[in-house]
Amino acid sequence: MADSLSFDNTLVSNLGIEIIEVSEERIVGTMPVDERTHQPFGILHGGASVALAETVASIGTFFLIDQENENVVGLEINANHIKAVRNGKVKAIGTTYHRGKTTMVWDIRIVDEEDNLVCISRCTMAVIKKKKS
Repeated sequence: MADSLSFDNTLVSNLGIEIIEVSEERIVGTMPVDERTHQPFGILHGGASVALAETVASIGTFFLIDQENENVVGLEINANHIKAVRNGKVKAIGTTYHRGKTTMVWDIRIVDEEDNLVCISRCTMAVIKKKKS
């Protein structure tokens, strides 16, 4: 699980994102739909969905790399917002399209509590070498 990472005082903790599953095949995270993630019209903000999608892709990639010598950063993300959500919780399920040595491309599907599709996203992560101190 994502226990080896600290999310304290980050966007992840401020939005209430929780990683609930990490495996070789997929990663799953949840996020509340509340005042932290609403847009002014009282529905889930598209930017919050994108933040959830990139968080899932980032953490998923992190657990597939050599953590001693490599790190991950977002390179590109897109999203299509399909359905509005007013409250509850959304779940993001991420799977890889491509697992390369320098990039990984993720498919992230965000659903509501009834498994209705809320957002689809594709995120490309760059795998970079850590700088030696």
